[in-house]
Parts: sequence; structure tokens; C-alpha cells
Amino acid sequence: MKRKIEAVFWFLTFFWLCCASNGLLSPKGVNFEVQALMGIKAFLVDPHGVLDNWDGDAVDPCSWTMVTCSAESLVIGLGTPSQKLSGILSPSIGNLTNLQIILLQNNNISGVIPVDLGRLRKLHTLDLSDNHFSGEIPYSLSHLKSLQYMRLNNNTLSGEIPGSLANMTRLTVVDLSFNNLSAPVPRFPSKKFNILGNPLICPTGTEPECYGTTLMPMSMPLNKTRTYSNRSKSHKLSIAIGSSVGCILVFIFAVGLLLWWRQRHNQRTFSDEKERHHEEACLGNLKKFSFRELQIATNNFSSKNILGKGGFGHVYKGCLQDGTLVAVKRLNDGSTAGGERQFQTEVEMISLAVHRNLLGLYGFCMTSTEKLLVYPFMSNGSVASRLKAKPVLNWDVRKRIALGAARGLLYLHEQCDPKIIHRDVKAANILLDDYYEAVVGDFGLAKLMNHQDSHVTTAVRGTVGHIAPEYLSTGQSSEKTDVFGFGILLLELITGHGALEFGKAANQKGAILDWVKKIYQEKKLDVLVDKDLKNNYDTVELEELVKVAFLCTQYLPGLRPKMSEVVRMLEGDGLVEKWETSHNIDSTKCRTQELSSSERFSDLTNDSLVIVQAIELSGPR
Repeated sequence: MKRKIEAVFWFLTFFWLCCASNGLLSPKGVNFEVQALMGIKAFLVDPHGVLDNWDGDAVDPCSWTMVTCSAESLVIGLGTPSQKLSGILSPSIGNLTNLQIILLQNNNISGVIPVDLGRLRKLHTLDLSDNHFSGEIPYSLSHLKSLQYMRLNNNTLSGEIPGSLANMTRLTVVDLSFNNLSAPVPRFPSKKFNILGNPLICPTGTEPECYGTTLMPMSMPLNKTRTYSNRSKSHKLSIAIGSSVGCILVFIFAVGLLLWWRQRHNQRTFSDEKERHHEEACLGNLKKFSFRELQIATNNFSSKNILGKGGFGHVYKGCLQDGTLVAVKRLNDGSTAGGERQFQTEVEMISLAVHRNLLGLYGFCMTSTEKLLVYPFMSNGSVASRLKAKPVLNWDVRKRIALGAARGLLYLHEQCDPKIIHRDVKAANILLDDYYEAVVGDFGLAKLMNHQDSHVTTAVRGTVGHIAPEYLSTGQSSEKTDVFGFGILLLELITGHGALEFGKAANQKGAILDWVKKIYQEKKLDVLVDKDLKNNYDTVELEELVKVAFLCTQYLPGLRPKMSEVVRMLEGDGLVEKWETSHNIDSTKCRTQELSSSERFSDLTNDSLVIVQAIELSGPR
């Protein structure tokens, strides 16, 4: 009886999905969204093969890289940032009428912005910044009544800013800076807009109209009416019939699901059931391991296989039965609420964030007493461990590590929706693959935040020496907290010392930031550099990295750059302007609010803390 019920359940599921997908098929059986995406691919130059798995013969595109789909298998997100794509943006993007997010920033795409973007009535995020788009801003963008976030900065756009954009009352962020736009400037009803860097509007940058207003966006009810253009009456009729049939099938599907659920005795996906035939269970693309499998893989969690130790548990090197090397994170107190929260946080964050510079999750294991996460094995360990090992990391590798880590954080902060705050950026959490590519790992303290939120308040967690002052004093963390941690990471890469442990070697007390500032003021930058490099570094690049670190670690979070700006500076663009701007700020105002790093950490540093490693703060998240 059980087998029959399951057979009926899966048949109905398959039939329902087939019927539901027909609304996207043309009379010839071609998915319109596949056609549109292939049209986009045809006009782009893809040097790194990011779009290689885009297949014009596919039934649907939901498994393609850089494509995000809704639960109904509709394409709602297109994100290919920082992939060195060139060519032009095809007008066929206007056929993806369910798109909500477009993230194409930091590429080399040229040509005009397609007027067809105006057909994407559900679009709420559009980021085409840091490309080579030219021509005028299309008036059709004003048709995007749901648009909230628009960045077209750092292109070569020209002409007047369409006045109709000022009627887009849902816009909260508009960035048109660093183009060749001309006046007049519409009065945007947005919280933030930026038109600096347009010589015909802001020749000096001091003009009043160059700065954002404080007007709050007017409320506007979400338009839930669907628009179907260029479709025949017969096609509309088929959709109506298909919808009716779909509703009936949904009801049957729900009944079948209920019967199946009862047969399973209320089991959940994460439960560690003992299945008779050891069926493989998966959570999305994640493999579920039995505890016994991981015991064998790690030689019963032998101390000889420990790769690292953290506040939430140990990480072990493991070898699966098929020979795959993995890193197994065994959480402390896995049966407690805190352990389960840590486990769920990492799974949630890693499932949301997929990027070449972020650590992916291979699988998991969860029992009533144990919670384990299985990651790909990073053959070169963490940056913290490699800075102490031989052979020494050369200067070019250290620069590449810094840029890779910055790109990973940029993705978390500005290209994820909702954005993700890591909250524990440090050398020990930056891992290195076979090619010394930086991979940001350990999302145990990460927090999800809406893009409009400025911060989140929690108990202070993280590692002393890497914690931003505002977080340490108020418990408020934001993306600027991560920027501070990244600045300390840069200093660790330069000096080869940890944030606090440098003190013993250099006979110093306090945090690394004060020491570096002192050396910089004395113009003795050669003293900072890791002695193992033996003068094999570029002095100009050294000063540039130190300046980026200083900008990232400014006391006031509002003065720190965004990670997108950090990436640009590390790539050789914008550092001079940012450095001059930061030094034009009234230093007396900063001095009244700023304490030295040594004073802020004086109650947390002593001889015992400086010996081995920075302490990790524990407590509620």
C-alpha cells in the first residue's frame, strides 16, 4: 500500500509540474525564457566560460549558473557580476518578463542600455554599474514602477537624465555618478541618489544639486496585475484552461502529499533516520551523510586529522569512500539550541551565497546529538596557517588573496538579496584552494539583512583584534563591520603577524592597527613587511595596500568604503581620490569621537592573550 501511495504521489507531482510549465512553452515546445537567455548569451563575450552550461536545448534554465528561479520555475534573477563579460546586452532581456533582479556590475559590457528593459515590470533591482555602457539613459526605465534600487554609475552614459525617472516613487537608491550626463537634474523622490563625477553637472563636486536629498519615498501599493503582451487570444485561453487544470491537480497533489507525510510518521528532511535500504537523502544539492560514514572518513575524528579549531567546534580532514577529500566540521554541543542554530545558519547562508570566492557546502549529517557540516577540502589551508608555513607566500599571491577575499565579501554585501554580513572576517576564515584562490569560509556568525537596513544589534561575537569599535561598544554590526575586519586582514597579509600576536614578536602592546599607524607616520614602511619576503615586494603597492587598510579601519563606520569600492581600489582604480577625500574631512571632529585601538582593547589584551591567538568571544548570537 505504501509503495502504491508513493507511486501515485510522484506521478501526480511530475504531471502537475509538466502542466504548470506549459505556460512558458511556445507552440513549437521551446521555453521562451531559454530563448531569451540564449539571446543574451549570443551577444556576450565570456572569456572564463561562466555561461558554458547555458544550453539552448534545455527544457528550463533553472539549473544554469547565474540564473535564479522562483518556486514556479520562472526566471526571477540574472546575476553575472565581476566575470569580465564583454560584448553588448541583448534586447532579448526584455522577454524575461518575470525578472526581479539584474546584477551585471563590474564587467566590460558596452553599447547602449536596451530600451527593452522597460518591459520588466516586476524588476526591483537593476545594477549595471562599472561597465562601458554608452548613449542615453532610456526613458523606458520609468515604466519600471517596482524598481527600488538602480545603479548605472561608472559607465560613459551621456545626454540628459530623463525627467520621468523622478516619478518612480518606489526608488530608494539611484546612483548615476561618474558618467557624462548633462543637466537638468530631476528631483528624485529617493532616500539616496548620487550624480557626482558628471563633469557637465558637477564640474567641481561642490554644487548643491550633486548631493542626495533626504526625501522619503512615497508609498505605492504593489501592482499585482499581470501583463501579457504580444500573446494571441488562443494562447490566453490555453493558459486559462491550464490554470484551471493546475488548480485541480494542486488539490490532488496536496492530498497525495498528506498521505505520503502520514506514511513517513512526520519525519523531517534533517532527521537522522535509519533507513532499511540506506537511501540517499538530499537537501537541495547537498548530500546527507550518516554519522558512521564521517567517522570512517576521519578515522573516528582522530586528533591527527584536525585542520582547525574554532569557537563552535573542530574541523577534521576526511577521505570519503570514493576518494574525495573533504573537511568535516563537527559542531560542539550539537544537541543544544545554540548548536542547532549554528548549524542552520551555516546551511542557510551557504545555500544563499554561491560565488567562486565563497566556500561551498558539500553535505551534512544531523543526529539527535551530533551536527556536522561537510565542505570541500582546501588543500592550502587558511591564510592564517599559511602565513606561518613554508614556503612563504610571495607578494603577488598575497595581493591575489586580498582581491579574492574582497570579491567574496562584495558578493555577500551587494550582490545577495538579502545581503549577508559575515561578522568574523579574519585570516583564519579565509581559505586557499589548490591555486591559492581565496575562499571566504565559516558563516557561523553570519546575519541576513535587508538592503534598506543599516545594522543589526546582537551580543558581541567574533575575534578580538578584528572586531570593529562600534560593534564592540554597542553590539551594532553592519557591512562596515566586515570592512573593518577586512582592513585588519590586509595588515595580517602585509606583516605576516596576527591581529594581536604580533605584539610578542614586535615587543608591542595593543592592536596591530596602532602599530602600523605609528610605523606609517615614521615613514618606515619597510619595517611592516613580513621579514620572510626578504624585500621581494613592490614598495608602491605596499603603500597602496596600507592606505586601503587604513581606509577600511577608520573609526567611524560611515567613513569606511563599501566592498565594491575596496575591490576597485585593489584593482588600481579610485584609491587616490578616496585617500584625498578621507584626509579632507575635519580631523578634529574625528578626534573627539575616536579612542585609540590600544585603549579600546586594553581590557581584553594581556600577556596571556597575545601568546598564541586572538580570543573568540562566545555567547548568544
